[in-house]
Amino acid sequence: MLALIFAARVGLSFEFQTMGSVADPLIAELHLTYAAIGTLIGLFMLPGLFLAIPAGLAGRHASDRLLSAAGLAILAIAGAVAASADGFGQLAAARLIGGVGFVLVSLYFTKMVADWFAGREIATAMAVLVMSWPFGIAMGQVGHAWLAVHQGWRWPFGVAGLYCLVVAVLVFLLYRPPPASGAAAATPSMSLTRREWTLTAIAALVWSAFNAAYVVYLSFAPRVLVASGDSALHAASVISLASWVMIFSGTICGQIADRTGRSDLILGVCLLAGIASLLLLPQRGWAVPLSLVFGLLGVAPAGLMMALTGVAMAPHKRAFGMGVFLSVYFLGSAVAPGLAGLLYDRTHDAFLPILFAAGLFALSLFAYYAFRLAQRILP
Repeated sequence: MLALIFAARVGLSFEFQTMGSVADPLIAELHLTYAAIGTLIGLFMLPGLFLAIPAGLAGRHASDRLLSAAGLAILAIAGAVAASADGFGQLAAARLIGGVGFVLVSLYFTKMVADWFAGREIATAMAVLVMSWPFGIAMGQVGHAWLAVHQGWRWPFGVAGLYCLVVAVLVFLLYRPPPASGAAAATPSMSLTRREWTLTAIAALVWSAFNAAYVVYLSFAPRVLVASGDSALHAASVISLASWVMIFSGTICGQIADRTGRSDLILGVCLLAGIASLLLLPQRGWAVPLSLVFGLLGVAPAGLMMALTGVAMAPHKRAFGMGVFLSVYFLGSAVAPGLAGLLYDRTHDAFLPILFAAGLFALSLFAYYAFRLAQRILP
């Protein structure tokens, strides 16, 4: 089941990355600004602000399998709409449609993994789930860029949509829920306690700031390298190294945390290394090692952050609680790319968005330790 969810969730990031990968041809052909591109990137997350909680409530009326497969099918439709777009408006509509599917898939895939692995190596399982995101990103950074150069910018959107359609069918046909336990079989509830509200909100801030920083890095780090004289395609390939190695480092990080019980120390060291790699990015000739450090350490503790959801709320409240969690996550992820694009438009300095990403990493680190403090002191 974890392998199936991993393969299907790759479709989210594979489609998400389309906009960042074809930004230059879109700007040239459709006369868009970098702020517009950043806005389009962020629009993918915007529906989550309004639909995450209703999507969580939908779990009371339909199965996880049906809702997640439906989300993937909606992503397929979004890819087709974007592939036929001829301006900002249609691209924006496609990103918003895709965002609806993204909400459903993100919420229910996370819940499905928590249901299967709560109480047994959940940090490792969540790391595997989360690593599907950089896998799809890395596929898109190389594959979408190649398609855009050789076939045109419409092809990446169409190919990503087709992938989502295929995995939607696979999830619908093959997914099975875990054997029902007492907690998992309890009637779904939306009555979070004060402790659960607080822990869920802080965990969401941790995840939101971390992911917003990662998205800004993916969108603007290649431009830092291009400003140093690199070609656009080579810069994208170098930055994609972080996503490729993250696929393995994230899972290993989760395993080490589960086996040693030192999650807090591991996360602190990793995020500080990530901040350092961002701050040093303009150093000429350091791009490859810095990208590897960012992937091996900086973004490796993603599963540790997502594992916070397993302790923030009771099992029978996960559908609604994940809706609350994702509402905060989508807020940060929707706003950050547009702000980064605005910084770049105003200054034409690609490093300023990277400094912004470093600040978001620092916020994620602070919020993580705030979660641990709240966990100890709240009744």
